[in-house]
Amino acid sequence: MDDDFTISLTPPYLTESLEMAMEVEKENSRPPCFSCALDNRDGGRNFSVESHLASGSLKRLLLRLDPSPTDYEEDTVEIFGFHWVTEIALVESCRLLFGLLRQHIHKLENLVQMSSSDFGQAANLHSEAGNIRHECIIFLHYVKVFIFRYLESHKTEDDGLLHPYEELEVQLPSVLVEELHALTLHIGHLYELPSSILGAFTIQHQAKLFPPSWHLLHLHLDIHWLVLEILHVLSEKMLRQIVYAHQFMNLTGENLTNISLFEAHCGNLFCDLINLSINKYTKVRPSEALTSHHYPCSCIKELWVLLIHLLDHRNKGSHTESFWSWVNKLLKKVFERPSTAEGMSVFEPVQCKDPLSFSWWIITHLASLYQFDRNGNVEEKVESNWHFVEELLKRSTDAQNSSFTIPWLGLKGLASVSKTPLSMLELVKSCCSDQQSPDLYKSSNSYLIFLCILAQMMKEAMDSNVTHPWKQIKGRIYSKFHQKRMRELTEVGLQNFFNLFLVLAAVAETEDIASRVLDLLDFLSPTSISTSQRALIWRGYFAFLLMYIEKNMDISVLAEKLSHAFCEKAKEFLVTKNDHTHKQNLWTPLSTYIDGVQEVFETSCYLNLSQEKLLNDGFSMLLPACRGTELNMVLNFLQVVLSRLRSVHKRMIQGPQLGKTGPNTQLPLVAKEHHLPVASALWRNFFPFLKSQRMSQTLPLPQLADTAAGFTLLALDMPCTAPSDLQPQPVLAMMQLFGWDDMVCPQLVSRYLSHLIQNSTLSEAFSGMGHTSYEALSVRSWFRCILQMYIDQPVGTLSRMDAERTVGKVYVEQLTEMTRLVFKLSEIENIFSKAHFDESVFKTVTMCNVKPKLESEKSAMVTKTLEYLGDVVKYVKPYLQKKGPAEGLQLTYSIIGLVKFWAAILATSKAQQLLFRIIDSLLLPLVVFQQDKELPAVMLSAIRENLPLYLQGLSFICCQSQTQSAYLNQLLGSVIQQYFGRFLPPSPSSPGIGQHPMLLALCNSITIPQTLHLRKTTTHVIKENYLHFKGNSPPPRLASVLAFILQVFQRTKSTEVCDIELLLPAVLKCMVLVNETQVKKLSSEILQYMVEGCQAGLGREPATQLTSVFRQFIQDYTTVYDHQVYSILEVVSVLDQPLVISLIPTITQSLKDSEHKQGLGRNTAQREAYKRLLSRLTAAGQNEILKLENETS
Repeated sequence: MDDDFTISLTPPYLTESLEMAMEVEKENSRPPCFSCALDNRDGGRNFSVESHLASGSLKRLLLRLDPSPTDYEEDTVEIFGFHWVTEIALVESCRLLFGLLRQHIHKLENLVQMSSSDFGQAANLHSEAGNIRHECIIFLHYVKVFIFRYLESHKTEDDGLLHPYEELEVQLPSVLVEELHALTLHIGHLYELPSSILGAFTIQHQAKLFPPSWHLLHLHLDIHWLVLEILHVLSEKMLRQIVYAHQFMNLTGENLTNISLFEAHCGNLFCDLINLSINKYTKVRPSEALTSHHYPCSCIKELWVLLIHLLDHRNKGSHTESFWSWVNKLLKKVFERPSTAEGMSVFEPVQCKDPLSFSWWIITHLASLYQFDRNGNVEEKVESNWHFVEELLKRSTDAQNSSFTIPWLGLKGLASVSKTPLSMLELVKSCCSDQQSPDLYKSSNSYLIFLCILAQMMKEAMDSNVTHPWKQIKGRIYSKFHQKRMRELTEVGLQNFFNLFLVLAAVAETEDIASRVLDLLDFLSPTSISTSQRALIWRGYFAFLLMYIEKNMDISVLAEKLSHAFCEKAKEFLVTKNDHTHKQNLWTPLSTYIDGVQEVFETSCYLNLSQEKLLNDGFSMLLPACRGTELNMVLNFLQVVLSRLRSVHKRMIQGPQLGKTGPNTQLPLVAKEHHLPVASALWRNFFPFLKSQRMSQTLPLPQLADTAAGFTLLALDMPCTAPSDLQPQPVLAMMQLFGWDDMVCPQLVSRYLSHLIQNSTLSEAFSGMGHTSYEALSVRSWFRCILQMYIDQPVGTLSRMDAERTVGKVYVEQLTEMTRLVFKLSEIENIFSKAHFDESVFKTVTMCNVKPKLESEKSAMVTKTLEYLGDVVKYVKPYLQKKGPAEGLQLTYSIIGLVKFWAAILATSKAQQLLFRIIDSLLLPLVVFQQDKELPAVMLSAIRENLPLYLQGLSFICCQSQTQSAYLNQLLGSVIQQYFGRFLPPSPSSPGIGQHPMLLALCNSITIPQTLHLRKTTTHVIKENYLHFKGNSPPPRLASVLAFILQVFQRTKSTEVCDIELLLPAVLKCMVLVNETQVKKLSSEILQYMVEGCQAGLGREPATQLTSVFRQFIQDYTTVYDHQVYSILEVVSVLDQPLVISLIPTITQSLKDSEHKQGLGRNTAQREAYKRLLSRLTAAGQNEILKLENETS
């Protein structure tokens, strides 16, 4: 708001006024006062809640609102212990009331003198002193409210006959001026208070009880401020008419008005505050000047802020002196030290030993107080005091024999050297800015402030088209620098040298000054320049480059000079082999160059100012010599440059916005032509190294992948710039090099492809080339990256947690992201739409659930799947060769074990070679056939866990394959033969019999043909290899084999023909020949399951086969083991009596054949045993007994 005094109020002013007017205050609220005592209500405020700022008192004053809208509303008011009529007390008893005020001040002064160190009296003294101060403040606030509410400015003594009260009312303004003047004389200067009272400033704010001296000191502050408030309200109420103190003038002959009193009191108050500041400055160390404030307590700080707002407010409305004007006038007095006083407004500050330093110190801290608004809150606002600062600068220069310095700032800031070219340029730009920060003193030194002045003077001269100052300054500065002076410059001197010439270049003739700088730097001897100095010189060069770019000037001259120096150092870095210290010294300027080039590209809008000259062949020498963090830095820099070039080029191709015209409309068309040499420089000087390192296992793979992706996109955007060995299709060549080559490290491939898989422009480019395998090859690479996740993991890690820690969280997250992107490919989404999706991503990607209707569709599906899989055995070969790590083998067998789900693919003739390689490499390696060798434990563990998948898949293939079926069945049998025994525990009681992988494979529903085939093959292998008796000697681990067979029957709850045909004879043989209790028990249970299974089964085949097996069993064993045979048949008769009845003819014939062979006639014992069996067989058995007895008779 330009004028707070205007009668016409703008809406924001009105809103602010209404908000203030509608505030509701508590009853009996305490009037605002100065307080530096901490209060819980402050809540981290800068000022107390009772302060003039935080309470809103100042804001009401400046907005011309009622000072205390809820106070003094009653008919009477209590002041100094007496009741007065509110609306007339000040008119009728003004002098009396002010007399009572002085009495109370005197009473408080007496308390100060009476106070002692008796702690028991502290509470009483604190309370009494506080009450006296409170009564004084209430009165002065009443005066302010009375003037605002009840004083009528329109009445004068010339209005004719007036009522006596009206006469008093007319005289009140004059009386108030006299009494306020008397009050200021009574309290005197704040600075002249006794030291015992001023010492109260040092009392800790955390105290709860304060001595009377503290209350008296703060009452003085209250009175000093309230006098100004009352005079300001009086002036507003009198419509800025001058109020004369008639009685005082008649008695003394001196002039006294409300205006002169306000100015005199302001001057005295400023004098007091400055004197207090001088006293504090004498105790401040130079090193603490920036952190030590000029006020002894927060109340003085608040008083300064109040003066800022009140005086600047009055300055806007009536053109009175502003705050800075008062301060500047009084600080000049500090320098001048007048010896005579002229009237009431002239004052004498105390003597200051170093007025120059003090002036810098206090204006610095006063400027920071402008950040507080009318409520004491922080806001960004600064009021310029430039003219006085210029005077101080001149004084500073004169005082130091033309060597500019600010004493209390010192020279410590001169040791600061800019770390980057951009920071160097930003520092210079801040010196040239029209709006200087209020915190400049906190970060600047004398030299930088000198540069600020120089820049301002130069800009004023340039704006006025006056060349003389510039020529004069240029000549004077140029003459200071010559060969000897340049060689004497330290690192700090070089920094200041660049700052000076950059400031000149920023505001004057840039090219002329840059040329001069180059000439001056040529004076330096290359052998005498330290490493840090060289780095600083290069930063200075780049600062000039950045300035050129900012001014849209071609950088070729500067860039060529700097590039040549870089190439020399890069070559030296390359040939330095074993001297580590020398390489470190060389890296300092080299890294400076890299940072500088990066800043050039990041700040360039169009890249059309010869930036390619910075990308010279020095990089082709530097890259091979870099290691570790050095290479990281170069690759990160390269990524930034690639990204910046592509983004700028894309913006240039899009051209100016529609309808936009101007002088720069044609610039994009011209600029993009400049991008070709930039891109060519990148391909020429960086890409050969990148290409040579794509197989590396030691380089920082993430940065390598990111950079390769950047070059791929560059080839997409500007294919003509790619080298000849990538033509004619550079994008395809890049993908083949870094994305689809099976020899490239999977960490690099996964990160590289993650940048590109979902790039629609890239997909469109491949479609335009007619390259239809783009997505399939990317899927294959993803599949390889998954399989080779643990390829570099040490073989010694055993647990999954160890493996994950070795692989690294970053790579796992990278694969997760790549998987997400692969699943968004159109081909994969199409598969998902046709397949029954389940938890296995590999099942879906290999299209196992897609059922093609036509033979052509099936053939295409097989081809596409094989394209996805690639040479899967080759991918996992490192795991198999190293026999680890455990997690890698587990991953290999589990993923490839999904043959169960993609068996339909492998059953085709196209995929059989892959199938044979999988079996030979993973399940039947040469070592399994060597009896003196055994598979490693980690490999056996992986096979055990995943063997069910392979068995089920192979069984399916055997059923489906139309070629090589005999060989496939042989392979399936070999797998079962090799691993059945390996995973069979030594005894049935050993843990794990129920988790045998073949048992798990057989437990699927028997309605699936491949499961029946697997059962038959497994049964055949067990019968031939694990139930074969050598004579009457049982096979090893017979009980475990029988326990396995029993588990099969128990879990499948079915009996197949193959079980009866192949297993039952062996089981019956075990029951006859083996007396071991465990074997007999297991055999009996298996027999029971078979017999009961045949009873429950459908069809005649199992029952017929069962009968055939028993008939053969009876014929083979009755002669020698008749009792065992009859005992077994007795058990069977309980399970299936009709079966045994059907065997009666066979049993009887076997009995007779046995007797015939023995040649001893009838065998009574055998016949009795047979009769016992027959006795269990109902009528058929009795009939057979009668037949046998009749034969006997």
